[in-house]
Amino acid sequence: MSIFDFLSGQFIDVIHYTDDTRDTLVWRFEREGHEIKYGAKLTVREGQSAVFIHEGQLADVFSPGLYMLETNNMPIMTSLQHWDHGFKSPFKSEIYYVNTTRFTDLKWGTKNPIIIRDPEFGPVRLRAFGTYTMRVTDPGKFMVEIVGTDGEFTTDEISYQIRNIIVQEASRVLAASGIPVLDMAANTADLGKLVAAQISETLAAYGLTMPELYIENISLPPAVEAALDKRTSMGLAGDLGKFTQYSAAEAMTAAANNPNGGGGMGAGLGMGMGMAMAGQMANQGPWGTRPEAASPAPPPPPVEKVWHLAVNGATTGPFSKADLGRMASEGKLTRQTHVWTPGQDGWLVADDVPELAQLFTILPPPPPPPA
Repeated sequence: MSIFDFLSGQFIDVIHYTDDTRDTLVWRFEREGHEIKYGAKLTVREGQSAVFIHEGQLADVFSPGLYMLETNNMPIMTSLQHWDHGFKSPFKSEIYYVNTTRFTDLKWGTKNPIIIRDPEFGPVRLRAFGTYTMRVTDPGKFMVEIVGTDGEFTTDEISYQIRNIIVQEASRVLAASGIPVLDMAANTADLGKLVAAQISETLAAYGLTMPELYIENISLPPAVEAALDKRTSMGLAGDLGKFTQYSAAEAMTAAANNPNGGGGMGAGLGMGMGMAMAGQMANQGPWGTRPEAASPAPPPPPVEKVWHLAVNGATTGPFSKADLGRMASEGKLTRQTHVWTPGQDGWLVADDVPELAQLFTILPPPPPPPA
């Protein structure tokens, strides 16, 4: 074998690449110092693009298909390369395979809470996370703007930058949406589309596109979630009396079935709670609700008697007992004066009525005779 046959065997005739990874975006075809023969076969499979870099410049981009690396297939390279010997000499160029399929299930999330103004709760802090898909739509621009001379470029090398872009736009969209926190779960699909549309222009400058973006969850701080859970529990409880009974029954069952609390203690606690529940249920009305305790009504005020007097065949009055007291002190009412009050059987002299007889016993005795 001549030296020329040996050298011709060193020239690469077939160029192709199959990817068995899940995260490789760009892979450089390794020549290991070998030159590419003019007229070599280039295979580009579906979901791939081949980018030729010649003398540090972007020479050409090949879509899926089988190519013969000849002058008619590489008009741009023809203008860059000085082809000696009738375009039959080998040449040195770098070939990068770019994966143009969709990369799915890429994660994103907010590092720090997003502060928004909720119409119901006021200023609140939110966290959001989800997934997105990404694909290369302009391999040439992607090589120039992002990859450079990296021989093996993976999604991890650009996902951090894309996550930052997503978080920035997601923060702005959520804050400006005006959607109440309690209603955001029903609008995550629309919010995701809106975020993806906002970052499409930025990604286009990198030669990328984001077909889908999903917001899986929008969460509140733990303290706010706990307060919201209490509020929800109060709404679910409904009748607090029934809820108390249910809680006591659950506690009684747990205490009775507790093997570590001792049978005596669990039984005693269960009996005590059962008696408390029985007393509570006994005090309830027929519909399971405790009736309002009726406070005792005050007694009716005493009815003051009024009196009528019969003097010289004429009736006067009515007079109260206080009036009769004054009249007795003035001598206008005597023990023999006839009196009558409603409910009394006929006229009686004042001395025969116990209530009025007292008026005369408290009168001062007649004054002593003069000395």
